Amino acid sequence: MFQLGFMQNAFIAGFIVSMLCPFIGLFIVLRRYSMIGDTLSHSSFAGVAIGLVLGIDPLLTAFSFTSICALVIEFLRTYYKKYAELVMSIVLTLSLGIAIILISSGKASAKVDSFLFGSILTVTDSDICLIAIVGGICLICLLFLYNKLIYVTFDENGAKTSGINVKLVNYIFTLLVGATISLSIRVMGILVVSSIIVVPVATAMQLKKGFTTTLIFAIIFGFVDVMIGLISSYYINSAPGGTIALISVIVLLLTLIFKRFFSYED
Repeated sequence: MFQLGFMQNAFIAGFIVSMLCPFIGLFIVLRRYSMIGDTLSHSSFAGVAIGLVLGIDPLLTAFSFTSICALVIEFLRTYYKKYAELVMSIVLTLSLGIAIILISSGKASAKVDSFLFGSILTVTDSDICLIAIVGGICLICLLFLYNKLIYVTFDENGAKTSGINVKLVNYIFTLLVGATISLSIRVMGILVVSSIIVVPVATAMQLKKGFTTTLIFAIIFGFVDVMIGLISSYYINSAPGGTIALISVIVLLLTLIFKRFFSYED
């Protein structure tokens, strides 16, 4: 299995995704902003459809369109401060409408399923290059903004008072979320990409550790979920997205069981 080129590509892409998604996911969960994952994953669906119709690399069009939608979400948030979920619904509706029209037109190629459910067969060398470059940039940005993101996440008003450009930080973070989702769809698939963003974080939070420790455990759980999911999908011939999502939920349930068991022991 490990000698196969397509599996090597899938594992490389999976490793990057497993590092990036829980990193982003912890800030999303703490901001109670989880719906943005589903919203931008549907935006990436529209981007993929645009790429397939125009004959352009779908990952590039997904990245571009998702980034635009991320900026629109952040812009509209200033007009609907108390109704953030309304902004998500607007962008999600727009994206789904575009995707459905383009896919149903018959002009898109038959590759749609691999983007919806993920595929270990279709991760190409060019995909790996794009995922590695953009993923690396995202990780560097997250590390550079780490302290500011923590401050803005827990106390946005206090961050403004201390001189942090909160609006810029929020715009950059939303762009990073969009980029992360568009990079993850090759492995995870559009329908379940939000699971690898949220579920490893939910698992790590059960350990009740500090912020940095929770982040580290979220990345570890994300890595375990993705790797076991990829290996399982190879042997049972299933879509990796659904398999990884299922593994992540199983790991969460096992963590809850062990936590409950050891709490009784104590």
